[in-house]
Amino acid sequence: MTAAATQSVPSDRTTPRPAGSAIDPARAAILRAANINPRTGLATDYLNHFNEAVMLLEMIPDIPECAEDFLAWSPLSYPEHFTHTNFKARDLVIEAYEQADPAIRDRFDHLTKTMTDILLAVGSAMRDAKQDSTKAKLAEQAAGWVKPLVSQAGGIINGDIEFDPEPVAEVDEVDAVDAIMASF
Repeated sequence: MTAAATQSVPSDRTTPRPAGSAIDPARAAILRAANINPRTGLATDYLNHFNEAVMLLEMIPDIPECAEDFLAWSPLSYPEHFTHTNFKARDLVIEAYEQADPAIRDRFDHLTKTMTDILLAVGSAMRDAKQDSTKAKLAEQAAGWVKPLVSQAGGIINGDIEFDPEPVAEVDEVDAVDAIMASF
């Protein structure tokens, strides 16, 4: 066990780190060791939750039976995802998320909510669809909507995207799904 791993990390789950404040080097090392970006307080592991859904969507046109696997996908918030996984540092990752700059966390949460809304709307439409070709079209469209959002979320997590206070472009998933369904 390393010295960094045995250090006690003070926790104040209700107080976010002030924007622009310096990160304690010892804490930054602990966060990095847990695959948490010290600048954003976020971990890319959460994106696996969405990547799994996208992978299943991408398989549906070639393997229609994958629709059932996609329909079994259920949304999990960031803290729920880490609570339900065997992520080694789950308490630390949840704490870092809660202490993240509220503007960054809000932008990230907005993206993940948008992805979740799209996936749930498409899942609902897929349950109603009778033809595999309709399910395939829904899957292709949804994957096309969600993949760029996963990339944007990854950019936020990694601090690669300069914070833009403008909201993420909205996809009216219900109208889009209705339009796809009307075309069949």
